[in-house]
Amino acid sequence: MTAQTVAIPYTLTRIGVVMSPAAGDPLEAEGVLNPGSGRGPDGELYLLPRMVAEGNVSRIGLARVLVENGVPVGVERQGVVLAPDRGWERGVGNAGVEDPRITWIERLGLHVMTYVAYGPLGPRTAIAVSTDLREWRRLGPVLFRYDDALDMDLNLFHNKDTVFFPEPVTAPDGTESLAVLHRPMWNLDETKLGQGVRVPAGTVDERQSIWISYVPLADVLDDISELTLWGQHRFLAGPAYPFEQLKIGGGPAPLRVPEGWLVLHHGVTGEIINAFEHQPNVNYAAGALLLDADDPSRVIARTAEPLLAPETAEERGGIVPNVVFPTAIERIDDTLFVFYGMADSQIGVARLDRVGG
Repeated sequence: MTAQTVAIPYTLTRIGVVMSPAAGDPLEAEGVLNPGSGRGPDGELYLLPRMVAEGNVSRIGLARVLVENGVPVGVERQGVVLAPDRGWERGVGNAGVEDPRITWIERLGLHVMTYVAYGPLGPRTAIAVSTDLREWRRLGPVLFRYDDALDMDLNLFHNKDTVFFPEPVTAPDGTESLAVLHRPMWNLDETKLGQGVRVPAGTVDERQSIWISYVPLADVLDDISELTLWGQHRFLAGPAYPFEQLKIGGGPAPLRVPEGWLVLHHGVTGEIINAFEHQPNVNYAAGALLLDADDPSRVIARTAEPLLAPETAEERGGIVPNVVFPTAIERIDDTLFVFYGMADSQIGVARLDRVGG
């Protein structure tokens, strides 16, 4: 089966803004954006937004989603649940816990959060777990097992847009495993000037792309801290169409659908000036991949055009203009909704529909 033989029968229809910065709140002075999400023990739906204070210092908050007639219309803030209060989440002149992606993994009985720790050497993926979305236990930064066939240590690179699958899958070595998507950043100049772009053996495209790695389930059930040790790394998907010309990255936790695994992702065009600064010359749009149900390292279909692109005033104007950045999918009654960052400033919501029912 090839990526051309299966259509992607899904559409996104924007609903509106669900969360904007609270006037006068210094913790939200530079925006609320890119939320994780989950259902609490009380059955309520919560967003966990990235809240950005002056100086680009990010925290992760908790906000109950307000629903009217089956549609998200706003939020009720309930405080901060994670702040950059560990030494490795802070540097000289920078700090942050950013862009949480949250997956409820039933086999573990836990919400698993991947987030970006903006520490002394730049962005690094980290993991925290929770039973209730309010109290989070840090497991620490992610480590990548060495694979000599790649001729490269993935721990050298900054990494973002990481998210776990909600159900175990079969890894390439045949073990029952938890799979995770991630996006390595190959430009080592961002860490040590003069090193340039370095890529693993066999990598034919130096642009930032989505990779997949695995964690043996038995190891995690024995010791939850094993969630931070990823192995069996594979390239999954790179830029292929005009709306992804610069790079692509993963979005919400993959969604199990009749066709396989649906992965909403972002495609980027434009010009990156500096990876760690606000980018005024980029355009982020939302697309989709379909992964094989039994082997999620295989892409069986993808969108040639975005499902949602920056069009509204909130999406086109903000801290980083022209950004649609999907990060969470939740079901309300019988309808799926996608929550997404709008221009790094606000949070929008769109309805996810399957064409033909």
